[in-house]
Amino acid sequence: MAQPASRQELIAYCKRKLGAPVLEINVADEQIDDLVDDALQYFYERHFDGVIRTYLKYEITQADIDRGKGPTESGVTGITTTTATSTIDGATVSFDWLENSNYIQVPPSVIGVEKVFRFDGSNSISNNMFSIKYQLFLNDVAFNLGYNGLLSYAMTQTYLSDIDFLLTTEKHIRFNQRQDRLYLDIDWENTTAGNFIVMECFRTIDANDYSRVWNDTFLKRYLTALIKKQWGQNLIKFQGVKLPGGVELNGREIYEDGQKELDTIAEMMSNTYELPPLDFIG
Repeated sequence: MAQPASRQELIAYCKRKLGAPVLEINVADEQIDDLVDDALQYFYERHFDGVIRTYLKYEITQADIDRGKGPTESGVTGITTTTATSTIDGATVSFDWLENSNYIQVPPSVIGVEKVFRFDGSNSISNNMFSIKYQLFLNDVAFNLGYNGLLSYAMTQTYLSDIDFLLTTEKHIRFNQRQDRLYLDIDWENTTAGNFIVMECFRTIDANDYSRVWNDTFLKRYLTALIKKQWGQNLIKFQGVKLPGGVELNGREIYEDGQKELDTIAEMMSNTYELPPLDFIG
């Protein structure tokens, strides 16, 4: 099919682009499966159509709080130990390092976390009317609302947002895609079970659930170039060998053509299909 809708249809499409069934594509099925996985990984990690910005909600449990707090009266909870050894004056010395297990496991489809929204009321200025932050907030409201009109209201809202930003601390988070762990460096003592966190993240679009991924123009072209390069790599060892009829395989040329196509595709990815690392200002 010219519009593949599955993994096998995409493989067949790429082989036809390289000359099959007129030519025999000397690439093993196992090698092609590896190349498909490589192409999908590159597509997910670099192409803006390979991921979707989404919001995931998670309910904090008491077990999460116990792990985050670390040592408790009943014993050590939520602590991992890493031991390092060194030889000092001919003797082996061990160093035990402790680390809190203050993380939440996230789905493996999540490849990046933008931010975690505040998930308790303790950091909200308007939550506690007896707090210093609330009193400062109230004074600014009384001062700024002495004017009339929508302009005054809009300016007051902006001003109060600035105060909220300056007086309210953000949650410190750490995320690594290879671990699938979202570390929350927060005060777990003041966290209540049943509260929610909302995570703004990028999640891959599973091709098995959304078949139109297999028909993506970039993915088809990239996988075809990968197979072409692998085909040339397989034939290089037969360079100079004469086949019946005097035919000589030129694996080196096929390999170099595939590499050139990959270089062109990589440049096109950077210029056309990648999301910008930061928003442009000015």
